Amino acid sequence: MNRIKNLQDLFKRYRRPGDMVFALTFFLFSLFLLVNIPDQVVWVKRTKLFAQPAFWPTIAIVLMVTFSLFHLIGSLVSERIPGRLQEVLYWLRSIEFALWFMAYVAVVPLLGYLLSTILFCGLLSFRMGYRSFRWMAASTLFAVAVVILFKAFLQVKLPAGLIYEGLPDGIRSFMMTYL
Repeated sequence: MNRIKNLQDLFKRYRRPGDMVFALTFFLFSLFLLVNIPDQVVWVKRTKLFAQPAFWPTIAIVLMVTFSLFHLIGSLVSERIPGRLQEVLYWLRSIEFALWFMAYVAVVPLLGYLLSTILFCGLLSFRMGYRSFRWMAASTLFAVAVVILFKAFLQVKLPAGLIYEGLPDGIRSFMMTYL
């Protein structure tokens, strides 16, 4: 009994105040997946249960709903710790980097892979507080190395930027092919 009390104290001490928000969000998301699974997977006639394309995704989502419900119930009966809003706002800060990435994806067709990668590496370095010349040079070298690795060595086909249309023919074809 004493060991259980010590474990409860340990869990209470390290429990995060945003747990309820996370549990509710995850439960609602898993319910959304469960409701939409009939439109996303197929049950094939005259096929064994374990060979059905829909069998394992359905099992996974049903278990996801079950365990997220247990998590939600556990969060509902737990003692509330102040600071839930601050923790949720801290979580939402990570959305900023998803927005940076979406902006990068939108800019690549306009400026090309090389210029966009250099620009965004520099901007993200600046945003993260690495603002000296040394860090800006390092981010530029990193961007150039990434472009060379992906375009020249791995031969990943990426869209050429509209900005390349204004270059002379020889330079334009080189930039579109290699950078």
